[in-house]
Amino acid sequence: MQTELSKKLGIEHAVFGFTPFPAVAAAISRAGGFGVLGAVRYAAPDELKRDLDWLDGHVDGRPYGLDVVMPAKKVDGVTEADIEAMIPPEHRKFVQETLAKYGVPELAEGEASGWRITGWMEQVARSQLDVAFDYPIKLLANALGSPPADVIDRAHQHDILVAALAGSARHARKHADAGIDVVVAQGYEAGGHTGEIASMVLTPEAVEAVDPLPVLAAGGIGSGQQVAAALALGAQGVWLGSVWLTTTEADMHSPAVTRKLLAAGSGDTVRSRALTGKPARQLRTEWTDAWDDPAGPGPLPMPLQGLLVAEAVSRIQKYEVEPLLGTPVGQIVGRMNEERSVQAVFDDLTRGFEKAIDRINKIAGR
Repeated sequence: MQTELSKKLGIEHAVFGFTPFPAVAAAISRAGGFGVLGAVRYAAPDELKRDLDWLDGHVDGRPYGLDVVMPAKKVDGVTEADIEAMIPPEHRKFVQETLAKYGVPELAEGEASGWRITGWMEQVARSQLDVAFDYPIKLLANALGSPPADVIDRAHQHDILVAALAGSARHARKHADAGIDVVVAQGYEAGGHTGEIASMVLTPEAVEAVDPLPVLAAGGIGSGQQVAAALALGAQGVWLGSVWLTTTEADMHSPAVTRKLLAAGSGDTVRSRALTGKPARQLRTEWTDAWDDPAGPGPLPMPLQGLLVAEAVSRIQKYEVEPLLGTPVGQIVGRMNEERSVQAVFDDLTRGFEKAIDRINKIAGR
């Protein structure tokens, strides 16, 4: 599964694996793919440094990357406290009433929320980059479009490729104009923040829009046959995220979430603003249903929603309140029906890829 981009990065398979877990990222790189560690959950630079130290020591010298969340436009002088003050009282009341309805216990006195969407903040993302550029990362990806121009320039000064996620051909062209090196065309089927265009339509549109820049196909991909289809559509690789959630290396901290993922079908996700304020595909739960109910106040815009529900999500996760318990995941969850190692996932991907190529060769009479 090699392409021009995979050869340039020195990886065996053109499979880019996004994950919040350092152990998964390291295993992806060791298996011949390209592990990409998600940085959004790291509020403190020291925490990111700790995990990058570990990751760098466990990839066996193979390349890896980092995914950050930062807006292209900077807003000066806005603190987290300023944004917290913008949250309406009726939304706070709705959260408390929903938690009370399901009997979700309070956190212990003095216990801080363990779940915060903080990486979207300009100063947090820049502090992450100050740490990251001290490591031999080979790719910097941004989940909110093109990063600021000075960040792109700084990455290029370190010989780091810059990637940006796009949900439309128009977004892809904007990324190309901004000077990024790789477009990740993320289809509607993907987990987390995603647009409204399906991968089968989006991938060739993005390829045509930014040619000759390389495009990675993302969204709904979890088999070798789908990898072959992505390359046939012109992509130079695939960007996989959801499929790693049920690997043995993933540290989900919740057996209940893992059970729900293994039991879910491809129709058991929903694209909801309940988690962050932007449409994000996740397991459908009674929590997402409550936020999507027209009788409720509805989600707030990003970043207000993420700050509003931070403590609530921590409580739901800590006490494993199953009706409300979910996680971002794509429609490929229907194939994630057993726990496997990262290497086993790669073995399956390569076997499926070979079968798909053999099938096409037979059709072509080769």
